Amino acid sequence: MNKKKLGKQKGRLVDSEALLEVQKLLSDMPLRKDMLIEALHLIQDEFHYLSAKHLVALAHEMKLAHAEVFEVATFYHHFDVIKENDVPPPPLTVRICDSLTCEMSGAKELTESLKNVLGEGVRIQPVPCVGRCQNAPVAVVGKNPLDLATIESVQNAVNKKEVRPEIPEYVGFSQYRDTGGYQLFQECNSGKRTAESVIDELKNSGLRGLGGAGFPAGSKWEIVKRFSGPRLLAVNIDEGEPGTFKDRFYLETDPHRFLEGSLIAAWAVGIDEIYIYLRDEYAAANEILLREIKELQSAFPDILPQIYLRRGAGAYICGEESAMIESIEGKRGIPRLRPPYVAEVGLFDRPTLEHNMETLHWIRDIVEKGAKSFSSHGRRGRKGLRAFSVSGRVQKPGVHLAPAGISMLELIDEYCGGMLPGHSFYGYFPGGASGGMLPASLGDLPLDFDTLQEHGTFIGSAAVIVFSDQDSARKLALNAMRFFEHESCGQCTPCRVGTAKAIPLMEQKTWNKSLLEELSQTMEDASICGLGQAAPNPLRCVMKYFPQEV
Repeated sequence: MNKKKLGKQKGRLVDSEALLEVQKLLSDMPLRKDMLIEALHLIQDEFHYLSAKHLVALAHEMKLAHAEVFEVATFYHHFDVIKENDVPPPPLTVRICDSLTCEMSGAKELTESLKNVLGEGVRIQPVPCVGRCQNAPVAVVGKNPLDLATIESVQNAVNKKEVRPEIPEYVGFSQYRDTGGYQLFQECNSGKRTAESVIDELKNSGLRGLGGAGFPAGSKWEIVKRFSGPRLLAVNIDEGEPGTFKDRFYLETDPHRFLEGSLIAAWAVGIDEIYIYLRDEYAAANEILLREIKELQSAFPDILPQIYLRRGAGAYICGEESAMIESIEGKRGIPRLRPPYVAEVGLFDRPTLEHNMETLHWIRDIVEKGAKSFSSHGRRGRKGLRAFSVSGRVQKPGVHLAPAGISMLELIDEYCGGMLPGHSFYGYFPGGASGGMLPASLGDLPLDFDTLQEHGTFIGSAAVIVFSDQDSARKLALNAMRFFEHESCGQCTPCRVGTAKAIPLMEQKTWNKSLLEELSQTMEDASICGLGQAAPNPLRCVMKYFPQEV
C-alpha cells in the first residue's frame, strides 16, 4: 500500500499580497458570514473585478470554504469573477438597460453604436432594468446613470470620467424635523400612543403591501408580534421589476418618511434590528441613506433599534422576500420553500416583518392624519392611493400618485398628459413584466389589487408600461421572457428550463400556441416562487389579446 506524501498543502494557496489587500479593505468590518456580500462589494469597488487570488484570500480571512465564497460571488450579476489567467475586464463599464421601456426607446441601437465609438478601455454591457424607466433609454457609466442617454452624452461622461452618481436634492434630516418629522416616533416611545392603536389605524386604513403581494399591513404586524422575540424587520428596496422606479423616487426625495415608518413598525411589533436591503443600481440612494441614517442615529442614540444597510448585487430574484433574506445572510439569493413563512422563521431564523419601502412610507401619514386620510381615496369602490410608475409612450412619464381603482385610460389622460404625438394607445403592462399585458380595449379596468386577475394579469407594484400602435406586443413579451430567463435563480427546473425553452418558440414567425400553453402551465404549476409562476403571463396575454401578431 502506497503511503500518502506528508507535508503537501491541499487546496488553494493564499497569496500574501492579496491577503494584505483584503485585510486592509475589511479592517473595519466584522468577519461574519452575513457580511460576505458586503466584503465582495468592497473588493469589486476597489479593483473593478474579483480575482481568484482575492476570493481565496477572502475565504481565508472570513474562515469560509473557498467554494462557499465562489458560489456567492458567481451568483450575482454585478460581481465580475475572473478565473486564474483570464483577462480582467476593462477598468470602466458602461451598462445599457435593455428591458421593456428602454428597448422601446432605442436601447439596442444605442448599444451597437457605442460599441463602434468607445475605446478598448471601456466595456459595453447590456443589462436588465436599472429602475429609471421614465427616462429611457438609460446608460450607466460606472455608477453614474445617464437619463435619455445618447451617444454624445455617454461619450462625454466617459471622457470626463464622470463615474459617480449625482446626488439629487432631497428632504434631509433637519428639514424633515422642521416639518414635524419624528414627532410621531417620539410620541410612540414616550407612551402617548399604544402599539394596539397604531396597528388598528393601519388595519382601518386598508393599507396593503405595496411591493406586489398586497397583504394587509396591519394584519402582518399582528402576526409577527405573536411570535416570541427577538424579532427583526427587513425592508425590501430591491425593486428590479421592469417598469418599477417608485421606491427610488421616494428615496431620492423624502428618505426619512420611510425611515420613520420603519422605526414605528419596529416599536409597534417589538423589533430589535432593522435590515434595509437596497438594490445595487441605486448608488445615489445608497449615499443618501448612509448619510441620513448616521444623522438619525446621532439624534436618537438611546431609543433607536440597530439599523443595517445592505446592498444587493444585481439579482431580480432577491425581490422575493425569502430570497432577499438569504442574500442578507450572505448567501445566494435562492427562494426558500414554505412553510415556514418568514413571519415565523425569517432572517437569521427569527420572526421577521418584511415590508416594501413604499408601504412604510405611508405609516406616518396614516397614523397622524387618521385611517380615513388614506382610505377616503379611491374609485370604483377601491380604497387608498397608489404610486404608479408610468413609462412608455406617454407625454409625462414618472411616478404619479393616483386613487386606487383608477383606469388606464384615466391615468393616461389625467396624469400623463395623453399619448405621445403620433402614437395611438395599443396596450399596457399594468404590473411590470411579470404582470402580463392588456389591450387598449380593456383600458377601462380598475387598477388595483384583486381586479385584474380574472383577465390574466395583476397590478403588482403598479409598474405601468404603455405601448402604442408603433410597438409589437409579441416583441415586448419576448423581451420579458428573455429577462426572466436571465434572472432565474436556477433552483427549480420548470423556471430554469421553461424560460429558456420558451424563447426559441417565441422567436418563431408563427407560435406553436398549444406547446407554449403546455409549457406555461407547467411553469405556473411547478415553479417554487413567483418568478417562474408569473413568467408565462406576457406570452399568454399575447395569445389571448393580440392573436393577430402570432
